[in-house]
Amino acid sequence: MALDPDAQLVTINYEGGYIEMPVGNAKSLFGDDPTVLRPEGVETSVSVKSHARTRVIGGPSTPVASYQYTYTQWPTQAGSQSAGGEAIEMTWEGSEGSWTARMGGSAWELGTFLNTKSPKAVSFKTHQGTGYGPFIKSGT
Repeated sequence: MALDPDAQLVTINYEGGYIEMPVGNAKSLFGDDPTVLRPEGVETSVSVKSHARTRVIGGPSTPVASYQYTYTQWPTQAGSQSAGGEAIEMTWEGSEGSWTARMGGSAWELGTFLNTKSPKAVSFKTHQGTGYGPFIKSGT
């Protein structure tokens, strides 16, 4: 028996969280444009103060000069077994009803992501019954 590729789950990471949904629902909501799957990294600068380093307790200390470095912080999701995300109910233009997805992070961050990426009007409701939306990318 062949598996339907549109029934497989896809995780879309964004700054502050992620959403996990079937591929077919992601195509219906975001279209076939794969750019929504490309997360955007945030350039982060770190400053380290000068300090003394002692390699062995009771041994001599070595001075370490202050320095600074920059890296790109990519969106992540929790990896523990209990971190499955929160079930939400989503509805969008042309969805033919409500669909279940899983959200990691806060609802306002998901709303911000949908408001910048969704070409269709989309609303969602948390398991507590709080409704959010509709969200739609401006200029569409």
